[in-house]
Amino acid sequence: MSRALFRHVAVDTARLIRRNTAASTDRYGKTGVAQSRPYFRRAKETGVSPSPSLGFSSSSSSSSSSSASISKVGFVGWYLGMVKSRPVVTKSVTCSLIYIAADLSSQTISKTSSESYDLVRTARMGGYGLFVLGPTLHYWFNFMSRLFPKQDLITTFKKMAMGQAIYGPTMTVIFFSLNASLQGESGSDILARLKRDLLPAMFNGVMYWPLCDFITFRFFPVHLQPLVSNSFSYVWTIYMTYMANREKPVAISS
Repeated sequence: MSRALFRHVAVDTARLIRRNTAASTDRYGKTGVAQSRPYFRRAKETGVSPSPSLGFSSSSSSSSSSSASISKVGFVGWYLGMVKSRPVVTKSVTCSLIYIAADLSSQTISKTSSESYDLVRTARMGGYGLFVLGPTLHYWFNFMSRLFPKQDLITTFKKMAMGQAIYGPTMTVIFFSLNASLQGESGSDILARLKRDLLPAMFNGVMYWPLCDFITFRFFPVHLQPLVSNSFSYVWTIYMTYMANREKPVAISS
């Protein structure tokens, strides 16, 4: 009888094991797919995206943060980008705007309250900055950077000496001559103007520009040096536009 009892227990145990095995196989095999479908159905109903869409949300957030950072940069970032992508045009336009502002300031200082602004004179100054000084500044600073690539003290003084000896006097002569020619003055008038105004302008330039050139060459990269030089030239241009538009030296030319 005990044998029969053990036999029944063994049979019942084997039956329970087979039943549990079949149930576990059905749970992980057939019903596993059926359970995954309600998950996506519930995700659609509740508006919660499944895990693969997390990559899109992170990319959208990163793009929004990058656009926000660009908007924070504003005009300065845009201008620096233009200096690198279109250097000659950007520097020439900048120089023209500075010359226009400086000439208007010079006229404001020298004119009386009843006089009006000479816009033709302002247009001449803006054209000089746009077509002459702006492009030459770009190529001059690039030439100095290739000729003296370092930015130590000795190299900075070499660049300053080159500017005072070559570039400054040359551009001063061109400025006075071109402005007088655009006003209809003859060759003798231009020569008389140079005799009267060139040496005082060069002397004052030696007093003003060395410190400006030192800061420009020593502390700024080459693609920003024309902008820094133009910033310093605002005060200098007020003086130069005044000198260039003085009355014609009739006594000297005659």
